[in-house]
Amino acid sequence: MKTTNLSAAEQSVLDVVQKEPLTSFEILKRVDNVPMILSLYNVLDELKSKGIIKSFIKENKKYHCAS
Repeated sequence: MKTTNLSAAEQSVLDVVQKEPLTSFEILKRVDNVPMILSLYNVLDELKSKGIIKSFIKENKKYHCAS
């Protein structure tokens, strides 16, 4: 993974999903820097566009994990 400058919210989300794949709601419950689900989706989109995380669907739930 290439090194990039991440915001505090992006780094918090990345730290959480590096441990295990999580749904958006599970991420929101574990991250302090992202107060609302809409903000979380923006952070997830930014991390995906940077190639840092990826998403997959399992049992009709969308999970996010580090690439």
